[in-house]
Amino acid sequence: MKKSTQKLKKITRVLFGRTAFVIIAILMQFAFFFILINWLYRYSVLIHLLFVLLGMFVVIHIFNEDTNSAFKMAWIIPVLIIPIFGTMIYVFVNLQLGTKIMRSRLASIDKQLHEKAKTSDVVLEKLKSELHGERGLASYLHNAGDFPAYYDNDIEFFPLGEFKFEEMKKQLMAAEKFIFMEYFIVTDSYMWRSILDILKLKASQGVEVRFMYDGMCSLALLPYGYYKELENMGIKSRPFSQIKPVLSTVQNNRDHRKILVIDGNVAFTGGINIADEYINEIERFGYWKDTGIRMKGAAVWSFTCMFLEMWNYIINSTEDYEKFRPDADYVAKIPSVGYVQPYSDTPLDHENTGENVYMNIINSAQKYAYIFTPYLIIDHEMLVSLQNAAKRGVDVRIVTPGIPDKKFVYLLTQADYGVLIESGVRRENRKAVIDKIAACVILQSYLDYIANNNAGEQ
Repeated sequence: MKKSTQKLKKITRVLFGRTAFVIIAILMQFAFFFILINWLYRYSVLIHLLFVLLGMFVVIHIFNEDTNSAFKMAWIIPVLIIPIFGTMIYVFVNLQLGTKIMRSRLASIDKQLHEKAKTSDVVLEKLKSELHGERGLASYLHNAGDFPAYYDNDIEFFPLGEFKFEEMKKQLMAAEKFIFMEYFIVTDSYMWRSILDILKLKASQGVEVRFMYDGMCSLALLPYGYYKELENMGIKSRPFSQIKPVLSTVQNNRDHRKILVIDGNVAFTGGINIADEYINEIERFGYWKDTGIRMKGAAVWSFTCMFLEMWNYIINSTEDYEKFRPDADYVAKIPSVGYVQPYSDTPLDHENTGENVYMNIINSAQKYAYIFTPYLIIDHEMLVSLQNAAKRGVDVRIVTPGIPDKKFVYLLTQADYGVLIESGVRRENRKAVIDKIAACVILQSYLDYIANNNAGEQ
């Protein structure tokens, strides 16, 4: 009797215990899958027809979109070939609530900033009277993007990263009011540590320091949440679009800009990031050739606006931008070198500003068009523009790296070499010319140094 009772308790414990519950749950799950598969099989033809019909409506919608034909074909082909997958992906991408919110916020900030950045009437009149072929491009940037043209500016070109780095440190040390920095690549390097020491010093002196970096690149190059460390140093900092391990409807857009603004009077930009290879402190893929510019004067205001646009989007705030304007007395003393018209571009609007600028330059070229670029991934329209320029007698030359940093991109870069060369475009390997360029630059820098010393002695 006692043994029977114990067996009954064990059976009861098994039947009503966690093990039995788990087994029943698994069996129910399998049963659900079986019923679902059976149902889908029974109505599979109808479901397929519904997705085909939906795909047809999607294709018609794509045809009527105001966008590039290549983009249309990139969507139409998968929708027609694999209608279920293609249609679902298209609907998911185009119904992106997060992206629409982002676009709306940026548009609101843009409107506020562009109202404060208009080409002055004086400069407009000078543009009309002095510029000829370039007048159209200046008008396009002014009308389409509200990017003003400026006259009172001084520009210095840096053919190498090490030259720009030295000037950056000099100008950073001279900062009295604020420092705005926005960079794509930032590594824990000699270059960054040198800049960081100056930023900490300036922050301790009461200078407002803001630093912004791209959230994707920082994943492998900086500690996670690095901006918090900078905040503890007195440096206001934020990453742009930090990567989060969740399903998001926000496109993976990146902040590729390199901007430094000091006191509203001095700005730096160009292709040089904050990493030791850019100043040839270390060697990666051979001698690193990149360029930059330093700007003084009225045009710095546009770079200030560009930075504030992204900064205020990230922190979701607004502020009085007028306090960051260039000093009028400082600008008045600048010996102008000509017109300057800074501009920015974004994939979140319907204007391909950067591409249109390059197309305008190539299409209006009369003598030569020299292109020095790490990557050459162009659409059909740009390809035709380069071909036509070469065919009408323009000396078109394209220099690309001989040592790739991204092999797949390198293969894409080479894809159009054949048709370009057939049209008369000259393609040169950067590795073959880089040593000559560097030697010329170094020699010129030495000659300038000698000349300046002789002038000082006199």
